[in-house]
Amino acid sequence: MGNRTFFLKPNVVIEPLIDRWYAWSHLVSPATAAMNIVGRHLKIMNSYLQAPQIHAAAIKNPKMLGGPFMDYNGSKVEDIKKLKEDTIENRVKSIELHSAIVELDKMLKTYAKGYSLEPLYERVPNILKGYVELVYDLNNNPSYRLFESLLYKSEFYNESSQSIALWVTNNDSRPFCLSTPRLNSPEVLHLNIPFNHKGIDDLSRMKRNPDSIDRLANILEVSSDERTLFNTFFTEEQSPSYRKYQGEKARMRYFGHACILIETKDVNVLLDPVISYYGYESTVSHFSDFDLPNIIDYVIITHNHQDHILFETLLPLRHKIKNIVVPITTSGALQDPNLKLVFKNMGFQNVIEMDEMEEIKFDNITITAIPFTGEHSDLNVKAKACFHISIKEFSFLFVADSRVMEPMLYTHIHKIIGNIDVLFLGMECDGAPLSWLYGPLLTEDLARDKDQSRRLSGSDFTGGMNLIEIFKPKEVYVYAMGQEPWLEFISSIKYTEESNPIIQSNRLIQECHKRNILAERLFGEKELFYNYNN
Repeated sequence: MGNRTFFLKPNVVIEPLIDRWYAWSHLVSPATAAMNIVGRHLKIMNSYLQAPQIHAAAIKNPKMLGGPFMDYNGSKVEDIKKLKEDTIENRVKSIELHSAIVELDKMLKTYAKGYSLEPLYERVPNILKGYVELVYDLNNNPSYRLFESLLYKSEFYNESSQSIALWVTNNDSRPFCLSTPRLNSPEVLHLNIPFNHKGIDDLSRMKRNPDSIDRLANILEVSSDERTLFNTFFTEEQSPSYRKYQGEKARMRYFGHACILIETKDVNVLLDPVISYYGYESTVSHFSDFDLPNIIDYVIITHNHQDHILFETLLPLRHKIKNIVVPITTSGALQDPNLKLVFKNMGFQNVIEMDEMEEIKFDNITITAIPFTGEHSDLNVKAKACFHISIKEFSFLFVADSRVMEPMLYTHIHKIIGNIDVLFLGMECDGAPLSWLYGPLLTEDLARDKDQSRRLSGSDFTGGMNLIEIFKPKEVYVYAMGQEPWLEFISSIKYTEESNPIIQSNRLIQECHKRNILAERLFGEKELFYNYNN
C-alpha cells in the first residue's frame, strides 16, 4: 500500500486464544491449564459430540446461561471433532500432567498418614518428580506445592497453543467464553503468535498512531492469502484522541464492572481493566479505550478471576502500562497460580507483587494492599487483595468482590488506615458454586450440597454495612456487578429486580441515603471529581 499509513479500526477485536479457547489466567499457568484442558475443554467437546442437540437446546434456555454448553446450534460437529483431535495431539504433555496430578493426589490420600513424607517421593509420578514438594499442614493433612516457575521452563508450557483472533464486532453479543471455542470462520483472521509477541503492541498502537499495513503484516507474518481480510481491519479515518487530564482535582472514571480510573494531572491508576473497547453504537453509554491515558502509570489487579483479569483488554494496553501491580502468592497451590509469572510470560514488564498491608508510594499517592476475604469458595487462595489509594489525605477503598465474613478484620485495618472518603464495594452476593470455575481442578467430585454451599460470592447487605460503619465513608458505590452488556460473555449474569444481589444492594443504598451518605449502584459509566488539596 505504498507509503500510506492507516489506523486500526475502533471495532476490531484482538482476541487472545489458547487451543482456540478464550484465554484466561488458568489457561496460561501450566498446571491449571492441564486441568482445564481435560476437565473442561475435552469434557465439553465430548459432551457436544455425543449430543449436539442438547447443547443447542440448552443455549436457548436462560436458566442455562453460563453452563457447559457450546453455542453452535449443534451445527459444528465436524469442526469440534477436529479441534478435539488437534488438542489431544498437540497437548499430549498437558494431558499427561493432568493424569500425574490426579495420581499424585490419590497417592497422598492413600499413603500419607502423618509420618515423614520423604519415603513417598519415590511414589511421585515420574513426570512430576522435581516439580513438587510434599507437605502436611499442622493437622497432618497431606498436600503438595508446585514449583510453578520451573513448570513455565518445562515441556508443559507450550506457547504454540497461543494465538490471536482478529475480527470486527458491531455489538455486545458473544457466546459464553468458558464453554464455546473460537472456530474458523471467513470473517476471523487467526494469527498463530504467542502472547508475548511484540507485534501485538505494534498492532495496538495503530488505534491512535497510524502506521504502514505492509510493515505490520510482515511483523505479524500475515500470509498473502490472508492480506485481503487483514487489510479490512484498518482505516485512514482517525478516531478521537485522548485529552490528558490537567485539572487540580482527582478525576474518577468508572468504565464498567470493577474498572476504575483515578487520575490527577501528574499520575493515573487503573484498577481491574475490563473495558468495552469497541466503537459501535450501544444502548449503554460507556467510556472506551479512547478515554484511557496514552501512558498508564499503574494497573492494579485485585484477584485472579476472568472478570478482573481480561487479557482481551490487557494485551492491547500492554504497550501503555508502566507498572502492573498484582497480589502476591508463593503458595504453589494448584488453585492459586502466581500472577507475576502469568504476566511476565505474557510479555508484561515491571510486574510488582504486593503483600497484605504493603505500600507503594509515589508523588502524593500511596497504594496499600488490604486483606481480601471470601469469594473463592473457601479455597486457600492468596492471590487476592483489596486496595486503599490515598491522594494526600483523600482516600478510596476498593474492596472488589471481598465478602465480609469477620468484621473484626476490618476493624483492625481501620486502626491503621483510618476513615475513608469513598468506598467501592462489590455485591454479587449469590455467586456461582465452586465447581463452576474451580471444578476442573478437583480430583474428586464434590457432593452437590457442599458445592452449592461454597460460592463465588461478594458481600451482602450486612457485610456492606459493616464496612460502612467501620470506615465511615462519605460516598459509597456498588460496583463489580457484571451488569453491563459487554460483560455477559464473561460473567453470564442477567439480573432482574427480584435478583438477590439487586435486592441486597438496593437495601444498602437506601440505608446509606438514610444516613446522608451519597450512594449509587454504578452502571455503564460515571465521572466524578474530588478535591484532595484541602
